[in-house]
Amino acid sequence: MYENQKYEPGKRRRKGLVHSVFGTGPGKTSRAVGLAVRMVGAGGKVTFVQFMKSGDSAEVGVLKQLPGMQYLCPGTMPFILPKGPKAEHYNHAQKAMAWSYEHSRNECDLLICDEILDALYFNLVKPDQLKELIVGKREETELVLTGAFLPQEVAALSDYVTQLIQIKHPYYTGVDARKGIEY
Repeated sequence: MYENQKYEPGKRRRKGLVHSVFGTGPGKTSRAVGLAVRMVGAGGKVTFVQFMKSGDSAEVGVLKQLPGMQYLCPGTMPFILPKGPKAEHYNHAQKAMAWSYEHSRNECDLLICDEILDALYFNLVKPDQLKELIVGKREETELVLTGAFLPQEVAALSDYVTQLIQIKHPYYTGVDARKGIEY
């Protein structure tokens, strides 16, 4: 489907760039939330789609209240996959992918696909699906992709590539995730 379409990272444009925020460190979703708030503050329309999350993070209630914001999280399954993905994870990812396609082609100024890179890593989303989203989006739509893992092919299609590296985290000393900080 995307063979005849072309997305050229680095081409001089003012709008419609692709951001990849990845790494083992915390802050990927927080970065995306910050961009969403900034776009809404500028009067833009934002669609925030969460892949591999259950929709219970503390920021969700605030995001849903912002004017010009559409928040979508199709599942309730936790995104931690110690024994591999289950059927619900595949269904969740495909619903999120369908919403992402739809909103990337509509009047959306900023589309955030939170944890889509992890959905790709766990094979819940296929590489061709992600490439189709990137090259098939409306030219003016800014696209943000987050997750721990960034394949080189996606990095090559990105205008911004930001890696967050964890140096130290209290989780590894026995401190549980805290609402309002980690989620």
